[in-house]
Amino acid sequence: MSNAHTLPQPNTLPQPHSHRHPREGGDPVQHRAMPLWIPAFAGMRRVLGAVPMKALMAVLAAALLLTFVTPLAAQDLLPPAPYAYKQLPDPKQEAKAQALMETLRCLKCQSQSIADSDAPMAGDMRHQVRTRIAAGEDPEAIRQWLIERYGDYVSYTPQVKPITWPLFGAPVLILLVAAFLLRGRFRRGSKT
Repeated sequence: MSNAHTLPQPNTLPQPHSHRHPREGGDPVQHRAMPLWIPAFAGMRRVLGAVPMKALMAVLAAALLLTFVTPLAAQDLLPPAPYAYKQLPDPKQEAKAQALMETLRCLKCQSQSIADSDAPMAGDMRHQVRTRIAAGEDPEAIRQWLIERYGDYVSYTPQVKPITWPLFGAPVLILLVAAFLLRGRFRRGSKT
């Protein structure tokens, strides 16, 4: 028999998508195969071939991060709303708007009212308040609309709801307990 037609031994065949890692003592390390059930990965497997999965995941994570961060950064670049820094022509309506704006909290600054804040979000809220006051809406209806949109935190005046009863009831309860304890203490002091 001739040696030209001998088949190579199975152990000498190169393994697809594997290489010998120096830290692993030369043991073959398998790359993770891209899932073929995702159509975009089926064609990418031929193109990307030996690119490690960690590198692909890092690129994907960076792309997702840019997708969500870019719109947030772009909002501050928009011009302010028309009534953000411009008062209403009617002084009575402007007085109503100012009174309401002083009782609404800036969601970005958190320690200032929207009347005092220079944050773009506060400017948008001032514009909404002034536009709705000019349209003839009641200030309390505007407050309720803003609370529905941004939550209870936006208003400096707390709402009495079942969830906020402990906030209103706790001080009264503490005063009653303190009065009961002090009354008992004074009675014991007068008997001796």
